Amino acid sequence: MFTGLSAFPLTPLDNDRLDESAYATLIARLAAAGVDSIGALGSTGSYAYFTRAERARAATLAVQTAGGVPVIVGVGAVRLRHVLEHAEDAQRAGAAAVLLAPVSYQPLLPDEVYHLYEQVTATLSVPLVVYDNPRTTGFTFTDDLYAAVAKLPHVTSIKVPPLPADPAIAHDRVTELRGRLPDHVGIGVSGDPVAAVSLRAGCDAWYSVIGGILPEAALAITRAGSAAQSRAASDRLRPFWELFAAYGSLRVVAAVAALLGLTSVNCLPRPLRGLDETGRAAVRRALEEVEIL
Repeated sequence: MFTGLSAFPLTPLDNDRLDESAYATLIARLAAAGVDSIGALGSTGSYAYFTRAERARAATLAVQTAGGVPVIVGVGAVRLRHVLEHAEDAQRAGAAAVLLAPVSYQPLLPDEVYHLYEQVTATLSVPLVVYDNPRTTGFTFTDDLYAAVAKLPHVTSIKVPPLPADPAIAHDRVTELRGRLPDHVGIGVSGDPVAAVSLRAGCDAWYSVIGGILPEAALAITRAGSAAQSRAASDRLRPFWELFAAYGSLRVVAAVAALLGLTSVNCLPRPLRGLDETGRAAVRRALEEVEIL
């Protein structure tokens, strides 16, 4: 489950409540497409906005609907006690692994982040993905911290921020990082626009936003037979990469989901709001350009 395409779906709301039907539909689409794993309640899944009960229910629905595809469940929270509760709920739901980002209100110190992972991994019976998302969390891992956390029990993959777009530089970065990690710990990447480069540079997995809503298009990147084919599959999605840069990936994929009739228009947790009319029109044009709509 820590190789290939890990698709991260939305956790849609309707009238400020978890839209269980829409959520199950999103998960079932990913399973039918043949993704390698499903990242429920990741950043695209807006995990930080949900209560414990809502997150537990979403985890259960994801596992029940995934049809045997491994489900990785996000367990991040500001307080350690709550992280442990979410991890317990995820394991009870049947999650194949958990995903943990160092979420905080007060800026965290490296030692505090290390001890967060130390205490959480001590309670687990499933693998853990270290989720480094500095744009969202405000915390940036050093290579020394990667290396220290990777030695903890159950740590099996580290998701790193987007790599450079230059293939040679990206390859050197992956090689450097792999030399710091135990052999059993894989390297995953986010940053959809550079996923093709990152996978060819040696990353094991792509933790993907676009894969959660357009899985076939994302699979064309991960399963391409050559670097040229992978680049071509990524270039096909360039309209979305441009929209991600302009509006943020979460709002764009929420608009895609609504335009495809998979969720309500206002499916994000407030105060987050969907795109305005201009943004939605741009997303519609992108879907038409790639011949999905």
